Amino acid sequence: MAIKKKFGTFAGVFTPSILTILGVIMYMRLGWVVGNAGLLGAIGIIIIAHIIAVTTGLSVSSVATDKKIGAGGIYYVLSRSMGIPIGGSIGIALYVGTAFSIALYLIGFSESFNSYFGFGMAVNDFRLTGTIALLALTLLAIISTSVALKAQFFILAAIAISLISIFLGTSEFAPQSVTFFATEDAVSLEVVFAVFFPAVTGFTAGIAMSGDLKDPKKSIPTGTLAAIGTGLFVYILLAVFMSFAIDPDLLKTDYNILMKMALFAPAVVAGIWGATLSSALGGILGGPRILQAMSKDKVTPTIFGKGRGANKEPINALFLVFIIAEAGILIGELDVIARVVSMFYLTAYGFINISYFLESWANPDFQPTFKIKRWIGLLGFIACFVVMFKLDMIAMMAALAVITALYFALQRKEVKLQSNDVWRSVWEN
Repeated sequence: MAIKKKFGTFAGVFTPSILTILGVIMYMRLGWVVGNAGLLGAIGIIIIAHIIAVTTGLSVSSVATDKKIGAGGIYYVLSRSMGIPIGGSIGIALYVGTAFSIALYLIGFSESFNSYFGFGMAVNDFRLTGTIALLALTLLAIISTSVALKAQFFILAAIAISLISIFLGTSEFAPQSVTFFATEDAVSLEVVFAVFFPAVTGFTAGIAMSGDLKDPKKSIPTGTLAAIGTGLFVYILLAVFMSFAIDPDLLKTDYNILMKMALFAPAVVAGIWGATLSSALGGILGGPRILQAMSKDKVTPTIFGKGRGANKEPINALFLVFIIAEAGILIGELDVIARVVSMFYLTAYGFINISYFLESWANPDFQPTFKIKRWIGLLGFIACFVVMFKLDMIAMMAALAVITALYFALQRKEVKLQSNDVWRSVWEN
């Protein structure tokens, strides 16, 4: 029997995380963010989003070093340290957010693909291209689950080359003066933030590899925080560059302006397609494993816990991911999908942070080796729900109600894990 290869910090956590962070939003919407918010407004949005990412990354990293880590990503980390009710309620929100993120990546891919080849640019055209891409990637995931990891270093190189090509691009689109603040005709900052926020959620891609890491207690904190920090640096640098190199009216209206101003346009195309398709494939591979892990704990229907083959590939869970992702693709508008994704992730991140805060405060058995200040979790929770309140108060209240209901429903089930390392649990009704 072949021994499954284990990955280190760079290959297992940093690279999948940074590939998702430097993805569809960076290429297709960062210019729109800068054009509408102005340079200082864009930097403010980037920093606030990264405050949420950093606090959540720190909270998850600390929780991850409390207990032995297995497969199942954030769900496994939270459920083993804080219990099934918390892990399950947050895991469901993350699962749906991951599935919708696939639609986000593929609609972004469709915008670039259709524009590059001169295909139709209507919403239905994006839906068609996105659906074909989803079918192809789903079949690829069924045939081979190792493709994403094998290709990730080539994609990372393509992204680096595309950024160099952008920074060395033409100056013909330069503005007469830099716009520092939002103008009166700009889209509201709340909407701009909601569209941008999915850019910082990519750090969870590395945590999803928890079962495949040589030393997860070391790799998860190091790789996660390194990816978030690298993303923050690149986003601010690119926002400043765009403000000085491209007219704000073009930034607002032309989503493919980076391709047009780059020194070598095919390099940008390769970066966009590589980042979006690899991120979508990562969601197609990772999302079902979250659901499979929850189903093995009987948080969700056990039919989704069944696997195929020696590696127990989660085919049933993959089918549900496909349905949710296709529903997102049928929305057809990247900005709308991004706002939906933002609400799911903000909800999950808020509860991750408050769960860490309460666990570190009230549970003497909580002894992580990666220690952080307790108030970091509280700060992350407050930041998430202040932002959600500003974005959509009704959606925030609905999200709170759903997550709270899930928590108490799972708590009433009184799920208790056995003390071994395999995925088994029993209901004690």
